[in-house]
Amino acid sequence: MTAMTVRAAAAAVLAATAAATAGVLALGGQAAAAPVPQPPAATAEIRAAAGQAAAAPDTLATLSRFFAREGKVSPSAAQPRIEGEAIPVNHLSPDFVAGKAGAPVARLEFLASKAVSSDGQQAALWTARTEAGWQVVNIATGDDEFRYAQEGAAKLPGGTVFREPQIDAWYVAGGNRVLPLDEDAVRAVGAGGTSLAGYRARVTKAYGDKLPGSAYAEGGMAGGFAEPGAPGAPGAPGAPGAVIAGGAAGAVALAAGGVVAVRRRRAVEA
Repeated sequence: MTAMTVRAAAAAVLAATAAATAGVLALGGQAAAAPVPQPPAATAEIRAAAGQAAAAPDTLATLSRFFAREGKVSPSAAQPRIEGEAIPVNHLSPDFVAGKAGAPVARLEFLASKAVSSDGQQAALWTARTEAGWQVVNIATGDDEFRYAQEGAAKLPGGTVFREPQIDAWYVAGGNRVLPLDEDAVRAVGAGGTSLAGYRARVTKAYGDKLPGSAYAEGGMAGGFAEPGAPGAPGAPGAPGAVIAGGAAGAVALAAGGVVAVRRRRAVEA
């Protein structure tokens, strides 16, 4: 059996669809805050602030309800805890896609803290900087952020682990190489990976006309998109498009009713 993870296309999409998701929970006492640009790097001070937000009493109360949403454990018995320190989560950079000189392949989108319940369920708390400070902007099931960070460090020590949210692919980049970390990335760049220049050419072709300020963006397109011709790709029946934009910041902006918790579903296929 091969585990196939069906994850959110982008944090903005997660927040926009949260109201229709069975696992939506509002973090009590926290109002939605306007997004601000995320810092360029996750310093020790930033990690500490993100960790403090993840371990706040309101967050833990929400986690108790989140872990209890399917009846696997009661809210009072969930007893969620935060394990380890917050880690940076990087996404494909719009500046890299646009071909700006010196732009890194990825940029910091949010920090993730691992939450574990008493019955072993796991979730990732996405924490981003807002006008009100560091806040949890999303809760998603599973351990993708932490697992791929470990796999990337082992595969290419010192490299940058990042996600291409439009196709839900994870990579590690270092020097002149971009290596795949999951099946979606293998389909995109091959099992052996590609050069940094080759990867830029691919993402520029796929997304270069969908950056902020483009006619595509100004036309009000939104959602996730895959490689041309793939299920859910632009142009496929019922398939939305996507603008390369900020992830966690978009989640804050769209979560008008407050911070939200969204389930990330997993499917298994033979």
